[in-house]
Amino acid sequence: MNALLEYFTARRDDVLSLTRQLVERETPSRAEAPLREIAAFVAERFQELGAYVELTPVAGYGTHLCARLHQDAAHTDGQQLLIVGHLDTVWPLGTLARLPFRITEAGTAHGPGVFDMKAPIAALLEALRAIKQLNLSVNRPLTVLLTCDEEIGSRTSRALVEEEARKSVAALVLEPPITGGVVKTGRKGIGVYEIKAKGRAAHAGLDPTKGINAIVELAHHTLALAALNDYERGVTLNVGEFNGGTTSNVVPAEAVAHVDLRFWQQSDGEHLCRTIEALQPQLDGAELEIKGGINRPPMERSPRNVALFEHARGLAAELGHELKDTVVGGGSDGNFTAALGVATLDGLGIDGAGAHAEHEHILIEDIPRRTALLTRLIQTL
Repeated sequence: MNALLEYFTARRDDVLSLTRQLVERETPSRAEAPLREIAAFVAERFQELGAYVELTPVAGYGTHLCARLHQDAAHTDGQQLLIVGHLDTVWPLGTLARLPFRITEAGTAHGPGVFDMKAPIAALLEALRAIKQLNLSVNRPLTVLLTCDEEIGSRTSRALVEEEARKSVAALVLEPPITGGVVKTGRKGIGVYEIKAKGRAAHAGLDPTKGINAIVELAHHTLALAALNDYERGVTLNVGEFNGGTTSNVVPAEAVAHVDLRFWQQSDGEHLCRTIEALQPQLDGAELEIKGGINRPPMERSPRNVALFEHARGLAAELGHELKDTVVGGGSDGNFTAALGVATLDGLGIDGAGAHAEHEHILIEDIPRRTALLTRLIQTL
């Protein structure tokens, strides 16, 4: 067995113990106090490793954590390595009482947020501890950015992610992998829109012709948007919410639809936005209000991303396992780093399954492999 892999196999229970401590600190998005507390807890773990830690509180959200290590390892290109993760989860406070942290005989560890992404944070801290204790060499400074709002769109942290990415040679993202430990070299871009139709209310029986039916107006646009789906190009538009009207005997004066856009290429996303924003009322007297845009640019499978993956695959082979990659439809903070032209490798969390689902779990046997891979990436980039 590879010496580093053997080292982390012996330390596996320590990673599990820290994972448990993180899982048992429930941190749903927008839970300001719990997210502040877990940021302080994780900050202490980084400080034990000699990191300089900056905590950025955000009212109504939580606290972003930025840890800087290996500042004496200046590279000739002047760039740092960036690792990105998040402290928030999708699970509401109180979930732990129903879905407690547990380890099974099948070799899995369960609990809210264990896969996305408490265990990867624990593994990263263990990797950094090994670098310090074993006096392993590194090539450049490292910045770790753990945000508190990734699960709700990174609206307060995007600027921080982009600021650090601009100073970085590469970005490693701790999101969960695809089952089998498959990492992600591409992600779709995401856009969201709210389309509101305004008509005029009237009695449906006495004065139907005096009304302007906002639901009918919006239905025209729903069908028009559905026609823009191009599955071969990976372009999808989903009208996921549609609400309007008050009672069946009133011509509805308002209707609202919320639309989700997904696309592989930025140009496709921009075309969709122009098309949506150019929609015009179809019924005489109706009005449209359209708000939205692209909130995550695509993480295109660029030559930089592929080269970074190939580097990681070589390191994984040295550790005795095969690393594969794929592209996926969901977004992460890796979309922001890649859109700036920074080589990005996503899905570096612990193998498992069930992100955002009650069967969320990690495979305990993967902890040493992934921790060793993170260590080697930090050493060699």
